[in-house]
Amino acid sequence: MSDSNPDLEVRGLSREFATAAGSLSILRDVDLSLARGEALVITGPSGSGKSTFLYIVGTLDSPTFGSVQVLGEDPFAMSQAALAKFRNENIGFIFQDHHLLPQCTVLENVLVPTLAGSGAGKVEETRARELLDRVGLTDRITHRPAKLSGGERQRVAVCRALINRPALLLADEPTGNLDHATAESIGSLLLEIAKEENTLLICVTHSQELAARFPRHVQLEDGKFVEHGERPA
Repeated sequence: MSDSNPDLEVRGLSREFATAAGSLSILRDVDLSLARGEALVITGPSGSGKSTFLYIVGTLDSPTFGSVQVLGEDPFAMSQAALAKFRNENIGFIFQDHHLLPQCTVLENVLVPTLAGSGAGKVEETRARELLDRVGLTDRITHRPAKLSGGERQRVAVCRALINRPALLLADEPTGNLDHATAESIGSLLLEIAKEENTLLICVTHSQELAARFPRHVQLEDGKFVEHGERPA
């Protein structure tokens, strides 16, 4: 657990889905407390609810029961407009598929999240260029995604997720489509940048190799978190 003032606090979180056979419970009474600067990795079998948890914490899905507090706020009590603003300003997403806009350059893709706020001015462009330099893409700044390798596209996605200095960075299988060497590089990049930016990082992965590099590792089993190396009593 984190200190008494966590930036992310999840209590009694449950998520159920209606099916023809009745209610299907994916997450059951999950608790989690984390602060900025911490890094957590979540593993578990396909269909265990890893991505569901990430989407709820990222406010893209709602819990059936329980509460989620992000930066002391209940995002699910907000209006849709307020929630969209809160999410854009405080939460960064990195997915297995980079979701870059093919018609935009590398720089333009990184700046996309700023368009929902004050816009892409000089300050935002300077930050975008600094992030791209940090990930070794300065010479690719005017390229479009079709001209980039898979690893380069994912590095652009990392920069895009960080452009608004989010408190919470969520990565869903960020190395799933990459070769071993590139996956290792992206894993290192995520951990290094999250630490430098003092961002709370939560990563979902099937890769035990990537998971082993995180300071905290939980497994999702039967809808609940189990600290790695432990089993429920």
